[in-house]
Amino acid sequence: MNERGNGPAKTAEALPERNILLLLAAVQFTHIMDFMVMMPLGPQLMRELAITPQQFGALISTFAITSGLVGLAVAPFIDRFDRKKLLLFCYAGFTLGTLACGLSHTAGALMLARALCGAFGGVSGATVMAIVSDLVPPQRRAHGMGIIMTAFSAAAALGVPLGLKIAQWWRWEGPFLVVAGAATVVWLCLQRVLPPVRGHLAGRADGAGDFLALLKDGNAWRGLLLMAAMVFGHFTIIPYLSPYLVGNVGMPEKFLFLVYLVGGLVTIFTGPFVGKTADRLGKFRVYVVMVAGASLVIWALTNSGPRPVWQILLLSALFFTFASGRFIPGQAAVSLAVPSARRGAYMSLVACARDLASGITAAIGGEVIAAGPNGSLLHFNLLGWLAITVSLASFWIFRKVRAVG
Repeated sequence: MNERGNGPAKTAEALPERNILLLLAAVQFTHIMDFMVMMPLGPQLMRELAITPQQFGALISTFAITSGLVGLAVAPFIDRFDRKKLLLFCYAGFTLGTLACGLSHTAGALMLARALCGAFGGVSGATVMAIVSDLVPPQRRAHGMGIIMTAFSAAAALGVPLGLKIAQWWRWEGPFLVVAGAATVVWLCLQRVLPPVRGHLAGRADGAGDFLALLKDGNAWRGLLLMAAMVFGHFTIIPYLSPYLVGNVGMPEKFLFLVYLVGGLVTIFTGPFVGKTADRLGKFRVYVVMVAGASLVIWALTNSGPRPVWQILLLSALFFTFASGRFIPGQAAVSLAVPSARRGAYMSLVACARDLASGITAAIGGEVIAAGPNGSLLHFNLLGWLAITVSLASFWIFRKVRAVG
């Protein structure tokens, strides 16, 4: 099949490429909102549900691990369907799971609802990335990924602060109900606007044999390892950043939303720029710059004492820019590791690797840190050194991933 996607891309010619990317970014926005809103709600959830940092880590891990396991189970079959139909089905399940989170009133019920969100959210997220990879040719792939990554920035800049405010005005359940409502609107837009995406079905070989060939592909495995390394370098500290900023660095909880507002607003602009630069100068060069900057900021944050609010916001903006920015060239490189006919299954495996890595990493973080006096966290600097070490090691993995499709 043509590298420019003469099969898949033609199914999407009814709409301009950018419009489809923005619609898919809206899907990712709700995915990320559902996942991200848990982290800044950490202090409130631990207080109102009377749970420990370890139990809070388990709530986050439940979403990620369930997503990874379900993604692994469906990977052999994901390329057999029209990607639009698959996305609509899984996104509906994700929306219902988010609604269940908002209707939960105990830690146990919330954990079950988070598992439901993970089961459907991981597959729908993988399908979004497969559609983007089918639609956008390799020479613009990083820019396309940059547009999708702005969903993270928008969720941080607009959604997370709003979620925190809703939780303060209402209860912690409120943000989940709002996300469920937004996801319902996005689902209706997908159903009406997104064209069928089935070009990858043309000339497909036997599904089981094709998936076995994918599992034997060493280059594909290197791409999965790169994704896991990126997640480990990022997610080691992310779930516990809000409690750490409040308990250790002295950020007033009522101003915590500013961390996500400032960081998200900055990366709304830097994300597409990073993507364009990676397409122009080379994905690996930009990845090195992003990881180097992220490592310096992580060291400063995780070894910090009390700081004034303006310094916390400056470090947060830099953290969002570099730590999140590394995923743009990294995800673009991973998407090129397999040809289009195997991309849906591969993106499901990539999502599986991402979610399992984030769940395992969050669990490791929960074991390393401990509750200190007055709400502080102990041993957070050790998580920072783990993140930096794995991030630097990912340079070698990146260089081993070949672009084939």
